[in-house]
Amino acid sequence: MIIKQREIAKKLCDKGYIRLNGHNVKPSKHVSVGDLIEIETMNEHRKYRVVSIPVGNVKKKEHILYWEEVKD
Repeated sequence: MIIKQREIAKKLCDKGYIRLNGHNVKPSKHVSVGDLIEIETMNEHRKYRVVSIPVGNVKKKEHILYWEEVKD
C-alpha cells in the first residue's frame, strides 16, 4: 500500500501533499489507469503510476498489481 490508513491519506490530501496529474485533489477524487499520483512529505517525494483499478477488496499481497513507483 502507498498509504496504509484512509485517515492519513485524507489529511495529506487536505494539506495539499498529494497531487493527481499535477493538481491538488480531494480524498474523494477518482483515479484512472495511467494517472500519476505524487506524494510529497518533509522526508521524501514519491511518484506512482496507476496500472490497474481493482474491482473489489484487495488482499495485502496483491496491492502492488495496481500501481508502480515512478523514478525520476
